Amino acid sequence: QVQVVESGGGLVQPGGSLRLSCAASGRTFSLYRMGWFRQAPGKEREFVARINWSSFSTYYADSMKGRFTISKDTNRNTVYLQMNSLQPEDTAVYYCAAQARVDSDYKYWGQGTQVTVSS
Repeated sequence: QVQVVESGGGLVQPGGSLRLSCAASGRTFSLYRMGWFRQAPGKEREFVARINWSSFSTYYADSMKGRFTISKDTNRNTVYLQMNSLQPEDTAVYYCAAQARVDSDYKYWGQGTQVTVSS
């Protein structure tokens, strides 16, 4: 089992920045990758970015490239999502998810953290 807990959400003005954190615990040695997703009101959940647990390789949704950066601190078992140039359309609940090597998809999800971009 793996547990993930997000933090760092909040209210930010358009053009501002936030850094989200996702702390993983439990059987972290079994992880393959971790990712960030988001869900805006009335919309489906969408993929934001992911990072390979071992290789640190990253992948982003096209709309996030250049504004968002995913990174990992191995010592802290924590994944970060640095979000810059935030716009009102980035308002959503952001979720962290983890996928173990034995699983075919993300199995472990956090509770989510609210990001609101508004003046």
